[in-house]
Amino acid sequence: MKVAGVLLAAGSATRMGRNKLLLELDGEPMVRRAARAAIEAGLEPVLVVLGHEGERVAEALRGLDCELVRNPDHAGGINTSLSAGIAAVPPDCAAAVVLLGDMPLVGAAQIAALVARWRETGAPLVASRYGEAQAPPTLYGRALLAELVGGRGEGRGREVVHRHRGDAAFVAQPEAALPDVDVPEDLLRVRAHAGSGVST
Repeated sequence: MKVAGVLLAAGSATRMGRNKLLLELDGEPMVRRAARAAIEAGLEPVLVVLGHEGERVAEALRGLDCELVRNPDHAGGINTSLSAGIAAVPPDCAAAVVLLGDMPLVGAAQIAALVARWRETGAPLVASRYGEAQAPPTLYGRALLAELVGGRGEGRGREVVHRHRGDAAFVAQPEAALPDVDVPEDLLRVRAHAGSGVST
């Protein structure tokens, strides 16, 4: 059973002051690092949702085996990108893993662990736990995908997780993989962790 990847990479990164997805970690743009991890984890297809500076982000992904999904409504919030990505999931995929382009320390091993838990348990939802925190990536079974489509703003994925928490399975992820990148100080922190083995 195929599991798709939906990588959200459409945001404008206003707090960073420039496109954070194009900032490099170990000599590689963050968005490319995230897409490569999804591919190496065996997700198929890997759908990358583009919006802000879409052509520049697409260029950073050149040569990778991923499919680009354009979201012209990306300014309406992350829910619009989630909707666009989920709508592009092929019908022969039994589930989809939703990932964020600004969590560069999440690697193939963490993504593959979600898929493995899903195959073991058959749970409709498999969520990541980083100590006491819950954050992406998250695997949604086919039956839940329709709940991720529609609306603007943010928080749709969290709402679906909360709604189906009683039926969910969880994967304990390394807490060091949790940081996302929103401001320049975040980038310094993840660069300090990069190469430590967290993201492989």
